[in-house]
Amino acid sequence: MPDIESTAREIVNAAIKVHKSLGPGLLESVYQKCLAYELEKSGCKVECEMPLPVKYEGIFIEAGFRVDMVVNNLVIIENKAVEKLLPIHEAQLLTYLKLSNVKLGFLLNWNVTLMKDGIKRMVNNLKEY
Repeated sequence: MPDIESTAREIVNAAIKVHKSLGPGLLESVYQKCLAYELEKSGCKVECEMPLPVKYEGIFIEAGFRVDMVVNNLVIIENKAVEKLLPIHEAQLLTYLKLSNVKLGFLLNWNVTLMKDGIKRMVNNLKEY
């Protein structure tokens, strides 16, 4: 089973490869499918559009949340194709990390000239080791 940091490296490398090939300007769904393909090709387990229920007073409520991608059950990816990432996008990813108890997530904004400028890494109580 891959660890969280090797999974993070795979995600960043695959995102850069997809973006170099396609460039900005497409729908986020296109990038998501291509990124999933690249990650699966490298041996990662990828789940797309995964339902995420809310736990409230001890019960799980299906509230319609869908996580764009979960990689190796370790990292959440939220794909965006926007002019710029906003605080609400960060809040969305942090909420998904907390609800799922996943420790690491990436906001990927595909609508940038260089992909390195569109990658935002966020953590949820990730312990250093």
